[in-house]
Order: sequence, then structure tokens, then C-alpha cells
Amino acid sequence: MKLRKTAAVAIAVLALTATACGGESGTAGDKPKDPTGGKEAPKLPTYTVAKDVKIDSPALKKAQKAGKITFGAKNDQPYLGFEDTDGKRSGFDIEIAKMVAADLGFSADQITFKTVDSGVRETTISKGDIDLYVGTYTINDERKKQVGFAGPYFMAGADLLVRKDEKAITGADSLKGKKVCSIVGSTPLQEIKKPKYGAETVELSKYSECVQQLINNEVDAVTTDDAILKGYAAQRPTKLKVLGKPFTKEPYGIGMSKGDKALRDAVSDALEAHIKNGDYKKAYDATLGLSGSEFTEPPALERY
Repeated sequence: MKLRKTAAVAIAVLALTATACGGESGTAGDKPKDPTGGKEAPKLPTYTVAKDVKIDSPALKKAQKAGKITFGAKNDQPYLGFEDTDGKRSGFDIEIAKMVAADLGFSADQITFKTVDSGVRETTISKGDIDLYVGTYTINDERKKQVGFAGPYFMAGADLLVRKDEKAITGADSLKGKKVCSIVGSTPLQEIKKPKYGAETVELSKYSECVQQLINNEVDAVTTDDAILKGYAAQRPTKLKVLGKPFTKEPYGIGMSKGDKALRDAVSDALEAHIKNGDYKKAYDATLGLSGSEFTEPPALERY
């Protein structure tokens, strides 16, 4: 009886999430899958908060003085970085933020999450408006010229989200003349713009807006990282599907001020510690794993 009750709660939560995501229409009657298969959902780990943390980092010293640490994040990515109607944040990236914050000496209630869209991430970090950024943030050489990165802590790949009855689009090589939506500032957008794909691109500010246009038949596909797309597909299993044919590699990192090596090393140490002690996998199973995304070992950290 307890297991049935837990599963029912999990389904209800997912249903609320689907409704809250951008106020999207056209989802009536489309019930999310029960990701637990009727079993008790995995529990989130708890993180021990470090005490007397001393790191020669300007950003950390500022946060310690304020008594809180500010993370930039996404708010419309189910199972990764999502904010419900009550303002509660959840998802794998949110858990990554919590475990890193704990090792830096901050409890979960000392974290301030600030929604930052992809197109302004580098600017927001450089201005010091946030201390760290955790939000499906691909590490690449161009971005490393502007900000610092710790990680990668996860490897995703650009894929395609299409309507369930779509037959013409079978992969990235079948997009000629098709309308494909992605968001401003994303690496998948830059990729899909390449002439070899022949796609007509639609650029919006949020993925939830792209998904809405897909549901409304205004675009033919949405492209971004497969981890993000699986979350949307899991919410609408009778309407949407992910092709499952990734065509890029997207290593996720934690962004911060470019010159703050002490903070970068400390964040890398935190990631490494939580991967080794099992917190990372527990957090994954209780968040992103519920979307149907299978767990894989995280990539090797890049220290520089």
C-alpha cells in the first residue's frame, strides 16, 4: 500500500510540473509516465555542510560575508533545472548546486537561485551578479575565453524532439527545409545553423517556448541536449518523442568568474568528492534518471 501511495504522489508531482512549464496548452489527457514503475521513487541524498571553509576566492569571501551563495540556473527544464508554481527548484543541476554549496560551507537554505537565460550567461557571470552558474552549460573554448569552468560533471549530446507521429524526420540528416527551434546562445542552435543540415531555424529565449511551438505545429522539431529533451518527452509521452540520435557532444560545467582559480579548484574538488561517495549517482537517479535517461559514469574532470 505504501508503494502504491508513493508512486501516485510521484505521478501527481509530474503532472503538476507538466502544467507549470510555461503554461503550455495542448497537453490535456496526456498523463506523464510513472517513472518508478510502481516502485518507491529514489530518495535524494543529503549533503554535509563543511565548516570553517577558507579559500582565497573573491567570490566566495563575498558570499561568506553575505551569508548566502547565489547560483544562476534554468527554471524550465524538467528533471534538470525546474521551478514550480510555488517557487521550489528541483532537478539534477539543482542537486549539483546543493552538493557544491555544502562543500563550500553553505546549506541548502543559504542558496539563492537566480534564473539566467542562455543568451546572457557570460555577461551575468562576468558582472558578478551570480557566484556560480549551474544550468546545462556546455564547456567550450570560446566560452572559456570569457568565464571559468569546473567540470565537466555530465556529458550530453544534441538531439531532436519531434511530435509522436513524425515520420519524415529520422535524424539530423533529414532536416532540409524543416523548421527547427532552439534558444538564443545555445551550442545546439549554432550547430543546427550549419548549411549541411539545411534547416530553417527559429530562435526563442526558452526551451519551453520551443516545445509549445512544436505542440502547436508551428515548428517541426526542437533541438538541444538530449538530457533536456527527454524531460519534455517524459511529460508528454503520447505527444512527443526524442529521436535518440545525438549528433554532438555537450560537456556540462559549472561557470564562474574567469580568474578565480581557487574557487574553480574548490568546486572541482567538491564534484570529485560527491562522485566518489555516491551522492552524484543518488542525485541522478532521483532526478534526471526519472526522465528515462540512463545513468552513465561522469566524464573525467578537466583541471586547468
